[in-house]
Amino acid sequence: MRRRLLIALAVVVLAGIALYLGNSSTLAGPEPGQRPFLLAHRGIAQTFDLHGVAADTCTATRIDPPQVPYIENTLDSLRAAFAAGADAAEIDVQLTRDGQLAVFHDATLECRTDGTGTVGEHTLDELRRLDLGYGYTADGGRTFPLRGRGVGRLPTVPEVFAGLPGRELKLDLKRDQAADGEAVAAFLATLPGERLAQVTVTGGDRAVAAVASRLPQVRTSSRAIIKSCLLRYAGEGWTGHVPDACRHRELIVPIGYGRWLWGWPNRFVARMREAGTRVVVVRSVGDWSAGFDTPADLAELPGGWTGAVWTNRVDVVAPLLRP
Repeated sequence: MRRRLLIALAVVVLAGIALYLGNSSTLAGPEPGQRPFLLAHRGIAQTFDLHGVAADTCTATRIDPPQVPYIENTLDSLRAAFAAGADAAEIDVQLTRDGQLAVFHDATLECRTDGTGTVGEHTLDELRRLDLGYGYTADGGRTFPLRGRGVGRLPTVPEVFAGLPGRELKLDLKRDQAADGEAVAAFLATLPGERLAQVTVTGGDRAVAAVASRLPQVRTSSRAIIKSCLLRYAGEGWTGHVPDACRHRELIVPIGYGRWLWGWPNRFVARMREAGTRVVVVRSVGDWSAGFDTPADLAELPGGWTGAVWTNRVDVVAPLLRP
């Protein structure tokens, strides 16, 4: 009996050692030749304090004193992001009343602009008459440093693609409606294959499913996709196997959750990269995802990180991550 117990204990110990060796990032180290992938969130955007923010908080009224002149989701902002070193840029997409793919984030217009209502209640011409910088203030409404700079600046998705040839873009569908996904898929279907390879589509489950069903070659992500992937990986990832649910995706991973993933960080990122999946790390402030926007933020990144970094200030972090 004692011998059997010793044999069983030895088997358990050897299995634990094998599990550690197969999933230890410390032993694996970062992949040679790889560097952090910089994802510019809405181009170069104005930053703000996320503490105390609720779903209905107007974040334009709590921005930090502006250090850059850019308004998020505009062509100027996106071009500046790529000039600063971004590998890809995220834009927010909504359908207008006349069926155009407008690039705008908020559910309503009142916070950032001088308009009212929703994007879907207006035509593209009406939206372009608005001032996209109207509501931004860093001092409680005493001054509005971006007011008057956003008239006529709201772009469409086709205009962004035409204005940024060869650049990698991520389209975040803000309304979880199949119609939005179908409209995005219809536009993307007009692009050549090499351009589609530079596109990622994220958003609500229904909207993203409409894109994925028509264009399975496009990298996609949604809450349902991420949940399916990570649940399966939790059961299989210890072997090094990447489940089909995780292939050709984008995975948003809050920095504090990563340690629960098999092989985090280096082996996990390498496995997903081999499966055609990009791992994007974000900071967490309360219930919200936050960007890596300052030198202090970058101190939270795992050593040797070579996955994607989500940032609102690629102009600040690019020189630090790529000296």
